[in-house]
Amino acid sequence: MNTRQLFLNHVGQTSPAPLALNIVKASGSKLWDADGKEYIDLIAGISVCNIGHRHPEVVEAIKKQADEYLHIMVYGELVENPQVHYAKAITNHLPASLNAVFYTASGSEATEGAMKLSKRFTGRTQIISFKNSYHGSTQGALSVMGSEYWQQAYRPLLPDILQLRYNNFEDLENITERTACVIAETIQAEAGVKVPLNGWLKALRDRCTQTGTLLVLDEIQCGFGRNGSLWAFEQFNVVPDILLLGKALGGGMPLGAFIADKKIMDSLSFNPVLGHINTFGGHPVSCAAGLAAFNVLLRDDLIATVQQKGQLFRDQLQHPVIKNISNHGLMMAVEFEDFEINKKIIDACIEQGVFTDWFLFAAHALRIVPPLNISNEEINRACTIIQSVLTSV
Repeated sequence: MNTRQLFLNHVGQTSPAPLALNIVKASGSKLWDADGKEYIDLIAGISVCNIGHRHPEVVEAIKKQADEYLHIMVYGELVENPQVHYAKAITNHLPASLNAVFYTASGSEATEGAMKLSKRFTGRTQIISFKNSYHGSTQGALSVMGSEYWQQAYRPLLPDILQLRYNNFEDLENITERTACVIAETIQAEAGVKVPLNGWLKALRDRCTQTGTLLVLDEIQCGFGRNGSLWAFEQFNVVPDILLLGKALGGGMPLGAFIADKKIMDSLSFNPVLGHINTFGGHPVSCAAGLAAFNVLLRDDLIATVQQKGQLFRDQLQHPVIKNISNHGLMMAVEFEDFEINKKIIDACIEQGVFTDWFLFAAHALRIVPPLNISNEEINRACTIIQSVLTSV
């Protein structure tokens, strides 16, 4: 029985038809399968590998930390140097009010922690999110997911959740003095890269401030330079009360975090004590890897090339079958007539050596979220292959 069949038989599946590529090596913006076939990776682990796969400085940081210690105690009880140094590095590059980092093991767990923190700090119960939003798949995160399709099989979910329309100014009036927090993606990813309208995110921030509501911005997918600035919210003249991070945070290792002002964060430490706890959050190896990746991102100024590379994709992806291209930096949705056409294109691209996928709430759109250090040559090659696929399909 081959490895693919063992995968299908013994690994929990998420769909009836997984891609099931047997990838045996990854480096930079490339993947290789068991047959030696090479793929240009336009997904980057869904925005995880922002500085590419297996960057040598990340690998070295992992090895060094593994020589010192792995897991030693649940998060928050012991001083672990990788956690401390990474938290300081991140907060050095955030507004002063975002100064306390609570590590988790994933982005979904960061969402859960932020929801609890908001309720605990405000004493309120209502949580507001937006249609076509994605914040994770655990029960609490699923409760604020903006799609009934994924929610309906698991109800009842959390009570007192209200969903508004993203980019709708009138709906903001539904935020009141009983709202604990509003959680929003700075850039809606799974909706097909939806960007806030001019002034909308600022209006959301102002309404939250007026009502004493905490604003939670989810940059799990769009953080760490993907949209052309270190944090996407910097482009919209707002500062959240709580910031959610994940994916690229760990440099390829599992890591998430929610970040707030210490006076807000400390409310989880009493009444009850251990108000939020996590066994593997802030794993020392993940923090060491994440800090190394963060340092590379800043030192090599990878963010400076994001807009140019996004435009390079746009310039070359010109074809009658493309209905629209929505992008913000190197987060791009290439839209087609329907999912059936998109799936044929995705399958053909993978067959031709370009690894891509679709979006949860925009199944008609092809996903392009490559490593930020993808080369212009690799972009040109990928676009040439995609263009030939579009013509053949």
